[in-house]
Amino acid sequence: MAENAKPGTTAWRIAVNRIAGPMELAGYADHVSVRGGQPFRLFVTSTAGAFTVRAFRVGWYGGTGARLVWTSSTISGRAQTAPTVRPADRMVSTSWQPSLTVPTTGWPPGAYLLLLTAANGKQKYVPITVRSESTRGAVAIVNAVNTYQAYNQWGGYSLYNGPDKSFASRAHRVTFDRPYDGNGARTLVQSEMPLIQLAERSGVPLAYLTSVDLATAPGALAGARGVVSLGHDEYWTVAMRNAVTKARDAGTNVAFLGANAVYWRVRYENSPLGADRVVVGYKDATADPVKNRPDTTAKWRSKPDPRPENSLTGMLYECFPAVGAFTVHDRGFFLFSGTRGTSFPGLVSTEVDRAYPIPGTPANLQAVAHSAVSCGPGVHTFSDATYYTVASGAGVFDTGSMEWVPALRAPNSKLSLTAAGVAFARTVTTNLIRAMAAGPMGRTYPARGNLATLGASPSTSTGSGGQVG
Repeated sequence: MAENAKPGTTAWRIAVNRIAGPMELAGYADHVSVRGGQPFRLFVTSTAGAFTVRAFRVGWYGGTGARLVWTSSTISGRAQTAPTVRPADRMVSTSWQPSLTVPTTGWPPGAYLLLLTAANGKQKYVPITVRSESTRGAVAIVNAVNTYQAYNQWGGYSLYNGPDKSFASRAHRVTFDRPYDGNGARTLVQSEMPLIQLAERSGVPLAYLTSVDLATAPGALAGARGVVSLGHDEYWTVAMRNAVTKARDAGTNVAFLGANAVYWRVRYENSPLGADRVVVGYKDATADPVKNRPDTTAKWRSKPDPRPENSLTGMLYECFPAVGAFTVHDRGFFLFSGTRGTSFPGLVSTEVDRAYPIPGTPANLQAVAHSAVSCGPGVHTFSDATYYTVASGAGVFDTGSMEWVPALRAPNSKLSLTAAGVAFARTVTTNLIRAMAAGPMGRTYPARGNLATLGASPSTSTGSGGQVG
């Protein structure tokens, strides 16, 4: 790939001791994605003096991880107004003035980190995606911006909790009109970058979208060879799910490279900065003022319109916090070609999926890994990796582990993840990306249903994902 032959740099990295505080230096863009050449505005607060912005495109670039594509002039820093919290739904938002307009002329499609650096040396990221004009003939990588925002605690509230850390105090709406917490791009860096870098190294044609693009751009996946859901992709709108299902049924391969995908149903509303910038997620059909509709915000497996995730991913979300060794069940599975070993400690971790012989599970589901895991004291269950194919020829692969994408980066002694586990995950993932790019996987590798060989029970009592409606 010509793009990745260009010189890269490691200057995109932020040292932990240089991460700025929430109001010391932080920013957000007025778009989650733009087309190449489309300018966007950055809204930045800084009590740390003047700042500069450097835009890095994530990729392989000889192993450096990113390429510098643009640098701003020095911008005068100023303290913007404090965020507000709307009492009705605890949505945190800002009313900041724009700090600069960023041109994207000549920027190729991809995932970008905008690195803010203040005069005192403190730094913060702002993520943005330059989306592809077309996905035809390419493998589409989808940045899970809905999940970025759902977990975003900047200003005190996320879809999980408020300042007191209780679920009861959570927000019911979150907006892109505010910075992200932590380093500013935690989910992208931890759960997406390792896959993006490996995929770019593979040399196959790639395209880039976000959750919002899937939901709002008609035909975004038209002609795509594959679509990749990354490591933490939990929050889906109805339009997102319909788009991916339609693409699968037209021959587009699908990969879920994490776990707990398509778990919470959300919808969008507009913000003062534009359409589809508010993510609504009550997580309770009885609390949501929108009643008895397909977009009522609850679990996908729950009423009022239950569509459990297994009919798309092949599996159900099982539990957290999972710990176990990824254990190969079907050594002859085509994506395992070129690998060595059958058990990899630490490759199954955090949240996991499990295959169940219940309605919605594809009849030809092929369990290719079956891994014993513990999910807290006294809870013993399994995590599976699965593959199924549909009439269009599309293949759908699910790793069943949220640790899969982070494991592509390096061994992890805390999880007992060794170099052998990293090598296995990298080989399988490279095989997958190349197989997806070659066309509908099921035409060459039709799934061979084997769920019955696991002796799996239809009872979901070991899982913590809730009742399947």
